[in-house]
Amino acid sequence: MFHFSCAALLDILYFQSSNVWTADLLTKVMAYFHAQKVMFTLGSLQMSIKSYLKNLLYQPRQLLSELQQLDQQQFQTAMKYLFNSKKEHLEIGNIILDWGKTRERIFQSPGVNRTLFFVTLDKCFLALSALDCVDILSQVLRVSAVNYLQPDVIGSLPNLLLEDAFRNLSSLFKDLYDRTSASTQRALYGWMKQILQKSYNMSEFNESTSWVSAESLWILGRYMVHLPLEEILKISLNEIRLFISYDNATKQLDTVYDITPELAQALLERINSSGFDMRNTSTIYRLGLLVCFYDDLEQMDAAVARALLHQMIKCNQLRGFQAEVHELKSQLLNIAMQNQTLNDTLGSLSDAVVGLTSSQLESLSPEAVHNAVATLNQVSGWAKSQVMILSSKYLSYEKVLSFYNVSQMGALVTGIGTRSLHSMSPRELAQIIRGTTSQYLSDLSPAQQQGILRKIAASGDFSSSVKDIQGAFFKEVSLSGLWKQSGYNSSMLKEKELRSSQALYLYELLSKENYPVDLVSTGQLVKGVTCQLFESMDTDIFLNNFKFFEMNLHLLSPYQVNCLAWKFWKVSNASIPPFLLLALPSEYLEYVTGPLCVPFLERVGKIGMDLLNPSLHKRDVVLQKVQECLNSSVADEYDVDLLGNLICHLPPAFLHGRMSLKAMAAALHQFKLCQKLSHEQKTEIKYKLHQLYGSSNNWTAQTTLDVGPFIVMLSREELNILAEKFPDIILQIAKTIGPLSSAEELLSAVFESVSSSTGSARLSLSRADCLRTRAPSSNEIIKLGEANIFWSVQELKCMDPGTFDKNVELLGGVSGFNSSQLTALKEKAKQVWGLLPDWRSYQIISLGHIALALTEQEITELDLHSIDTVSALSQQTGWTFTQARAILQGFLDDSGQTISTLKSFDLVGLGAVLCALNSTEITSIRTVEFSAAIARIGLLFCSTPVLRQFKKMTESVFGAATSWNGSILQEIGTIAGALNEDELKAFDKSLMPYFQPSAIRHIPPEIFQALSPEQIANLGPENSAMVTGSQREHLDASQLQSLGLALDGARSSSPGTQSTAGSPQEGQTAAPSGAPCLSGFGIWLCAVFTLPLPFSTLNG
Repeated sequence: MFHFSCAALLDILYFQSSNVWTADLLTKVMAYFHAQKVMFTLGSLQMSIKSYLKNLLYQPRQLLSELQQLDQQQFQTAMKYLFNSKKEHLEIGNIILDWGKTRERIFQSPGVNRTLFFVTLDKCFLALSALDCVDILSQVLRVSAVNYLQPDVIGSLPNLLLEDAFRNLSSLFKDLYDRTSASTQRALYGWMKQILQKSYNMSEFNESTSWVSAESLWILGRYMVHLPLEEILKISLNEIRLFISYDNATKQLDTVYDITPELAQALLERINSSGFDMRNTSTIYRLGLLVCFYDDLEQMDAAVARALLHQMIKCNQLRGFQAEVHELKSQLLNIAMQNQTLNDTLGSLSDAVVGLTSSQLESLSPEAVHNAVATLNQVSGWAKSQVMILSSKYLSYEKVLSFYNVSQMGALVTGIGTRSLHSMSPRELAQIIRGTTSQYLSDLSPAQQQGILRKIAASGDFSSSVKDIQGAFFKEVSLSGLWKQSGYNSSMLKEKELRSSQALYLYELLSKENYPVDLVSTGQLVKGVTCQLFESMDTDIFLNNFKFFEMNLHLLSPYQVNCLAWKFWKVSNASIPPFLLLALPSEYLEYVTGPLCVPFLERVGKIGMDLLNPSLHKRDVVLQKVQECLNSSVADEYDVDLLGNLICHLPPAFLHGRMSLKAMAAALHQFKLCQKLSHEQKTEIKYKLHQLYGSSNNWTAQTTLDVGPFIVMLSREELNILAEKFPDIILQIAKTIGPLSSAEELLSAVFESVSSSTGSARLSLSRADCLRTRAPSSNEIIKLGEANIFWSVQELKCMDPGTFDKNVELLGGVSGFNSSQLTALKEKAKQVWGLLPDWRSYQIISLGHIALALTEQEITELDLHSIDTVSALSQQTGWTFTQARAILQGFLDDSGQTISTLKSFDLVGLGAVLCALNSTEITSIRTVEFSAAIARIGLLFCSTPVLRQFKKMTESVFGAATSWNGSILQEIGTIAGALNEDELKAFDKSLMPYFQPSAIRHIPPEIFQALSPEQIANLGPENSAMVTGSQREHLDASQLQSLGLALDGARSSSPGTQSTAGSPQEGQTAAPSGAPCLSGFGIWLCAVFTLPLPFSTLNG
């Protein structure tokens, strides 16, 4: 059989397209090839086309070399069939190719797509019209612009293009701007500039005039931010006038998110000089994001300030400079309110109202808030305390809380108290969860959500309301609440998110009257498919519905994926998608060899290893297989495409010695998406970055942006140099990194950079002991974020009261303050807000982490009557037992309640504070309230004695522990960790995977050891990975062996199935190494190229 090639296939397609198909055409095709000394039979042609197209997906480098060798006619035919063909099937005689499916797979393969990108750049502009090539590039680049458009590739772009093609291509690059690296953006600007300069009449060119015309600015679009400052200052005023007069200029200037203050101010200065009245409302409207840097405030009148503020609502989209924007807004706010009260101007201040202090908001009249609600409800960026003040003002004007009033509040709805929500009529609450306000339900606290649900559930109308509860809000409905209702159907569940306990119950309930396809096609219900259900599925039903499981893998637990893999292995081991072998015991990975490597890597790289394989001990085997599939190196960008997020798991030594610099350049973007890189991996990445970009002392602004979070690995000296050269960029990167211990050097460098730039202007004048101390300013606090941890205790003490009041929420969000700093901030709060009993609920909530510094005595002085205050406090982690006890007692005393009168929303709001209850108190909780809150209580990590009392309460809801099923175990979370020895031993082994992982960790070691080897073997991969060191120490040899089997994904025995650890089922043969149909594309790929009789014997 001859070696089939791309050229051969294209010749056949071309030959066919220019000839009417007749019975003798195949003979002509054969004669055509025989004339070229290529001999084949009809059968071998059939087989060649089939296997060629299948292998094509796995060998993008070979495809590249074949495509590069095509002549013009063959290339045109290839492009026609790939990009312009509407055909679903290609018929060559009686050979039928499923072309629609094949094309879909081609465009889903990152490697093949990259090949198409390279070959389009290389050949297209010579063979086809430039407009067609731009169209092809746009189709290919939309798949993965960030990976394909590397700076070195930009040099291959054509630099002689007709005007239409250039405009279309530059328009494509503008659309892809945010999906490319900073260095690529810079390179694309260079390419556009080169072409634009050529079109400029160079005879008129001299040093003092610029090549930049109004048209150039329109074509550059967002790339205009790369113009040098001196170039902007040379642009002819006539061209600037033309540009700003153009209707689309506003739209363009609205998108320059990465402009710097220097460039923005230079453009503002040129616009001003070109004759525009900068105080005219229509000019202000045209300035787009340039308004964020407006700096001519002298003798401005209030109307102009309001117009600017209205435009500045866009400024939160800027990359950085928020502190400066904040300052400008507050200056404009003062001007806008000249000779007017805040009550009069509230509705015209746009989102600058976010900058108002709590005391300013407190001074507002209810009527003013009511009149301005249409503006206020659209503003984003509110602090929780501000929303609480505005909500209470609005509602005090309205007097009654009705559906209409709430629907007017927009984002302010989160400020309504839990008890107020619960006091509404069930009918109106049902309208709220159906109406436009439903989009804000996910922003409500768990206590507020529970308040709404509890009221609806208590009414007789819950059944009809269940179908209206959409999205994540449905997850708050309790299992016992679901039990009490009827009338469920699969279609009403389509828009809802489910917890596993809900899905297990609903799937079992609905499966009595529905086909599996109707249930699994809803998406979320796949969470409810048990191992037994997989086992009992008829082979055809399973294979036909597999696509629904494959589409929803992210919803399945590792245990379900393990069951799915075993089922597939049992019914069709020859066509099992290779990625599922990862969920089976380690030895099954031996089947991944040769042609199976590519689909295996590609799919696992997309899904992520954690879902398929949570245990660490198996990870080494998997990584060994990954390295083997890569021939022990990451050679180039094709390997990077293939790896996807598997790149996050490559061992440090492999990164060091086996990854080329070419691959590193392509992989940087992918590395930045990795969540859990080890310090050693980051060290190797830093080493590669130094090899790639040289010393950080010579990095450009673009390189620094591209390296991004990895600058944390640089030395302090290197960081200082970068912070000095690019202070704004370093600040921008630090904001995205968050509270990491490894980022301490970076945060310290940021702190030094910010504090040195503001110099000694911050000496505090407020107190005698602060005369020589610099005090933090608002501007600095906003800029520093997590780097605020470097203020000394004395500096925090010397903060101006107004600065504290304005920024308390920001300071309370900093997670790294030590206890002395938190105490200093707490004392500052007392100084600013007065005596503790006078502190308002919104003030207590705004403290965030600072509240942890309150002593037991101080907590008892606070007014804690509101469950919303307590709910916010309970969300802080780190309370001592005595502090938690004081919060609990304070709430009971101030609200006039006892434990027995607490509602479910009180229990949910108390959160971790419930861990401070004693056994008598727990038993006095009302069962009906406990049952509604049980899933939330099951998230708490309380002590074993407390969990034991909760377990007793749980039995009053769900019956004796020994009767609990999988959905109950999922519902109660950590509470199941308090079962005693006898109860635990009594559980059927098939229920072991339904304990939540957090419950497994909470089982005391001396009780955990009571589990039988069979129960341990059935824990499932995720739960077995949760077993602690001290639990292991109490296990005997046979229990440890069972734990090893569970970790490895060995088959757990279930009714009608023999337990097999790692070998194929009896009566089945193991797939031979390189079995041809073991495919990564679901079960259909083997049938992608369907060949009708008489060739059916060739299948496989």
